Amino acid sequence: MTSRRARTQRGGGAPDPATPVTFRAGCAREWRLDSREEDLAYTDQAFPECPTCRHRVEPEGGPPFCTLRPVGTAHPFAALAGLNLPE
Repeated sequence: MTSRRARTQRGGGAPDPATPVTFRAGCAREWRLDSREEDLAYTDQAFPECPTCRHRVEPEGGPPFCTLRPVGTAHPFAALAGLNLPE
């Protein structure tokens, strides 16, 4: 598993200590990990259904992955669901 973003404490000091967070994949599998990350990329793809999972992301030039988000957080694009765009 790899992190998508690395965040450190402002001022160049040591990063805040990681705390246990439960992350959930699109397939509803969960992992409890010590992390300060907002989301993680699951690159192992070890489950039999991973190759055909609708949540799988296949970037050009990189390995396929599934995004893991902390349980209880909204999808990053959830706010867009309420938009009314003129035609």
